[in-house]
Amino acid sequence: MTVRVLLVDDQALFREALSVLLSVADGVEVVGEAGNGAEALARSAELHPDVVLMDLRMPVLDGIAATRRLRVEQPDVQVLALTTFDDDAEVFAALRAGAVGYLLKDVSSARLVEAVHAAARGESVLQPSVAAKVVARFASLPDEPAAPQPLVTPLSERELAVVRLLAQGRSNREIAGELFLAEGTVKNHVTNVLTKLDARDRTQAALRARALGLL
Repeated sequence: MTVRVLLVDDQALFREALSVLLSVADGVEVVGEAGNGAEALARSAELHPDVVLMDLRMPVLDGIAATRRLRVEQPDVQVLALTTFDDDAEVFAALRAGAVGYLLKDVSSARLVEAVHAAARGESVLQPSVAAKVVARFASLPDEPAAPQPLVTPLSERELAVVRLLAQGRSNREIAGELFLAEGTVKNHVTNVLTKLDARDRTQAALRARALGLL
């Protein structure tokens, strides 16, 4: 499946460079560009992309407000924040607005392409530093009155290793390299982890694993 991508950034030169980078990636098609959040809403309604790569600090309408509106007006479109900043306020504001992932602009081209495909599948994609913030924020919350229910089927040793790396924001490719496994094998382990933890995505899996004391 080819993932249709809309690029949203107020810097034309960055959009141009990003377009060139993604145009040579397998399974990715850049269908349009926008220079601010308001343009992003209009272009998305016109072009129906699968994924919007959204900068956050832009004129007219910022990326967080645009993401919030886009998720209401066009819920089938996945938003992947791509920005220079990873301060806590913007990270959590973007995720609360409905962004499926959060990456910094220093991300490698291979990781970005992988993230675009993951976002199109509705999977959570977080920069390692951002994933650490999410888990740390969860850990700082007051204890819930009742302990989480134990797993019906415990994670295997390999699945525990996978979920611990997953909680650090590692991609399937990076986990494969760390554990000396094929990427397809890691994908199978991640699927099993999500099933056993009853999690809809990687972020929820990391949070549930944290609550269960698996990290």
